[in-house]
Amino acid sequence: MKQLILWSLVLCTTNIFAQNFQGKAYYQSKTTMDMDSWGRGGREMSAEQKKRVETMMKDYLEKVYILDFTQTTATYKEEEKVETQGRGGGFGKMMMGSFMPGKQYKDVRKGVMLESKEFFGKRFLIKDSLPKLEWQMEGETKKIGKYLCFKATALKKVDELDFNSMRPKKQKDDKDKTAEEKKQDSIKAANDPFSQVDIPKEILVTAWYTLDIPINQGPGEYWGLPGLILEISAYKTTILCSKIVMNPGEKELIEEPTKGEVVTRKEYNEIVKNKMQEMRGMYRGRGRGNRRGGRG
Repeated sequence: MKQLILWSLVLCTTNIFAQNFQGKAYYQSKTTMDMDSWGRGGREMSAEQKKRVETMMKDYLEKVYILDFTQTTATYKEEEKVETQGRGGGFGKMMMGSFMPGKQYKDVRKGVMLESKEFFGKRFLIKDSLPKLEWQMEGETKKIGKYLCFKATALKKVDELDFNSMRPKKQKDDKDKTAEEKKQDSIKAANDPFSQVDIPKEILVTAWYTLDIPINQGPGEYWGLPGLILEISAYKTTILCSKIVMNPGEKELIEEPTKGEVVTRKEYNEIVKNKMQEMRGMYRGRGRGNRRGGRG
């Protein structure tokens, strides 16, 4: 009954949008990180060390994205900004970038989503079906800016390389481990860093959408509600709309990307994991060489 009423409201307001309607929404994404939860190493860090890590990670945990949308298509990309000095780079930055979303394109009419990403100098075009969430209307409302928003929740399957959903795997404290257990843990961590983290199979997603803009679009892969999604809360990440421009003077071209090797999400994840395995092998090889050289 709730869904029927909401869709009736949408039908009453949809006629105000012309066929060439276009909008632009700005979203601030923030992911919290509790270093105390990452084992003894995190707990033993001083306040100054924690602050230094938080500063280093800020570029990855706090971002601004822009959603350009029509009634059926949209692009979602990180806002361009000047590179910050002293935030690190090289291999670590490249690897972290592989976990961050690239420019996304979605067509809700065709049910298609594409994401353009560059990994180790090669361009990929990840193409998959647009994920569908079984939204539950909760009946709660609140204001976001000038817009009245309605609450909806859903369970979302988590991608195996979703950095924002990673959490430390529960393990025995070092003081309760035998020397052999510590040795095996060290070997396992060196061979497979993912053995130290846990990624839930699904998480609860809470969305707030407005019927004032009756299109089923939203930030990132989120969509499927009878109004534009202005806020998303998923595990430790919150995505909040800070500004909306209706029919901007300079409209962004929204078109399906074509550049890059076309792969599925599963295929891309395998490419990233294989490359990480290769780089770990090279790093360990150099480390052994240095040790041998030091003994000569």
